Amino acid sequence: MKNSASKILLGSLIVATFFSCHKNEISGEYAADSAVPISKDFAEAVSDSVSSVATMQVKDKQFIKTADVNMEVKDVYEATISIEKNLEDLGGFVTSSNLSSRIASEENFNTSDENATLVRKFQTENSMQVRVPTEKLGVFLTLINDKKVFLNSRVILAEDVTSNIKLAELEAKRNAKTGENIDKLKADKDKVKLSDENIGEGNHQKVAGFEMTDQLKYSTVDIYLKEPKLRIAEIPVINSKSIDNKYKFNFLYDLKNAFVEGFYLIQKLTVGLVSIWPLIAMGGIAFWIFKKRKSAVKLEKQDVS
Repeated sequence: MKNSASKILLGSLIVATFFSCHKNEISGEYAADSAVPISKDFAEAVSDSVSSVATMQVKDKQFIKTADVNMEVKDVYEATISIEKNLEDLGGFVTSSNLSSRIASEENFNTSDENATLVRKFQTENSMQVRVPTEKLGVFLTLINDKKVFLNSRVILAEDVTSNIKLAELEAKRNAKTGENIDKLKADKDKVKLSDENIGEGNHQKVAGFEMTDQLKYSTVDIYLKEPKLRIAEIPVINSKSIDNKYKFNFLYDLKNAFVEGFYLIQKLTVGLVSIWPLIAMGGIAFWIFKKRKSAVKLEKQDVS
């Protein structure tokens, strides 16, 4: 069973190698599974306008291709929709898209007692990551290039993984041979442990093989879209200032509330005075004693005179 699984893995790697080496070149038409035809003139335009890295094919070599595009477009939202549509036609897909608008300023202008206009200045941007069939990477980059008003940067990388694939094949053979050797051992707990570890290693090799095949089949493209200037949005809103003025002051209502609050204030003062009656009593007694002594001193002065 282990030997069979290893042979399956080895076969899948060989098929992936064959598949990647013999992809149709971008010349007169797309691959047979594409619904979008391509003319010879357009193919020539691809080779002229896109780095040869995107369409490079070398005999007996395997490349994982990636691209990073940073550009300014007239309308980020429309460009995003167009890119997604082109990607779908090419058999690719979007893995992430983060579209947002940065507000630079906003101001409210009243146009009547009821209406107003909110003038907002903003700039929209989008960070995308997409996967596109590798043989159509050049076509895709040409299509999105048509949406730019200014290209800030474009980086295209082709990583040679031929040796990695060969190493994966050798590791699969080694894993299969190890499994055969383990089967010959005497059945005990050590054999179970070794067999389990070998199976685990084989599973990791299979997953690595699947990931390698996927990266060879689909190229990853990171795209950053930005509008070159601030855009202006005029948004109809309600005149809030007019509404505020409408309910800002009500004479009769406020007069009634003032009378009630004044009555409550008198009550609070009365209660407050009652609560400090000992201080008031002591102050009264002190004042009475002071006045009485003052009167006595005055009588003494009169007697002396």
